[in-house]
Amino acid sequence: MGLLAYLKTQFAVHLLIGFVFVVSGLAINLIQLGTLALWPVSKQLYRRINCRLAYSLWSQLVMLLEWWSGTECTLFTDQATVDRFGKEHVVIILNHNFEIDFLCGWTMCERFGVLGSSKVLAKKELLYVPLIGWTWYFLEIVFCKRKWEEDRDTVIEGLKRLSDYPEYMWFLLYCEGTRFTETKHRVSMEVAASKGLPPLKYHLLPRTKGFTTAVQCLRGTVAAVYDVTLNFRGNKNPSLLGILYGKKYEADMCVRFVLGVFASGSPLLILTFLGFVGAASFGVRRLIGVTEIEKGSSYGNQEFKKKE
Repeated sequence: MGLLAYLKTQFAVHLLIGFVFVVSGLAINLIQLGTLALWPVSKQLYRRINCRLAYSLWSQLVMLLEWWSGTECTLFTDQATVDRFGKEHVVIILNHNFEIDFLCGWTMCERFGVLGSSKVLAKKELLYVPLIGWTWYFLEIVFCKRKWEEDRDTVIEGLKRLSDYPEYMWFLLYCEGTRFTETKHRVSMEVAASKGLPPLKYHLLPRTKGFTTAVQCLRGTVAAVYDVTLNFRGNKNPSLLGILYGKKYEADMCVRFVLGVFASGSPLLILTFLGFVGAASFGVRRLIGVTEIEKGSSYGNQEFKKKE
């Protein structure tokens, strides 16, 4: 074992990494708090500064994935799609199977210069998480309680507020709403059967309200939708702890570009697109294998119980 490999396994080193992240994160949050004074004077300057402050924090996590653990994220797409990356506002739809799938998404954001301006639709509880949740607040991240009756106005207002965002942004959206597990998949397919919907072999039923609302609110701002399927070679089940210990993973990200969805935003086109996403994702997952994950929220199970 080399010196670097040895250091990656040491608790003292992990403690140092965590210390640097926490201290720098708190410093960044403090600076972000001060930038609030800029909002009434120049909203766009406030946004540009906070994009770069967020990059200073998120890039530390990307560094852990790519440099510390040596994890390789391979992108599969066509050259025309690559040429557009980082040069327009887009929505990224991802599957939600792995503990570190958000890190792989951020890695792609970093490669194409949109890490600091990347957005998500996040559950409200994350707002109160120190460092990450606080940084998201200053980035105008859209938070929701995952109860549509309570979320509708908040989500619509948050999305519309992004219509004049000055930096190219990637809006990362996990349509499944919760992380994939075999139990949640079984429950989800029972719901699908009760509604007369076709079964999905490797995905949970998408939660369409968030996607259709994003289409309507960001129409005219967002130029395209990218359908992204992530999987890890060797049926590996990657974890944040594994990354911290320097364990290397090999991630494959298949990207498909969908043109024109935001041009019309009609319900029929949206439903057709969702059907395409499901069918295409099924094919890719069949080719590159299935990875299970045992950890995740009970969100999907709770939703099914409500149906009963």
